[in-house]
Amino acid sequence: MDVRTELNHRERATLRAVAEGHAEISCSCEPDLFVDGLACCDQHTAHRLAHLGLVAAARGGRWGERVPALLTQAGAAALGVATPELAA
Repeated sequence: MDVRTELNHRERATLRAVAEGHAEISCSCEPDLFVDGLACCDQHTAHRLAHLGLVAAARGGRWGERVPALLTQAGAAALGVATPELAA
């Protein structure tokens, strides 16, 4: 699957916000994403990006805790960017 052609504009914009360090993610099985401290207006997009493995928590945390979100290697590939710090 070529994720670059399957991501919509909103998903790519959300990935860019994560790549730029503007996002936090909640520690849960259905992680919520927060951009610049505000809940992402499209949690379906946040869940999809997490379940596709394109974004991940930068570190572990308590259930429901917000932690920094990182772009994974797959997320960087989907955007066509190289990032110095990637989630495993």
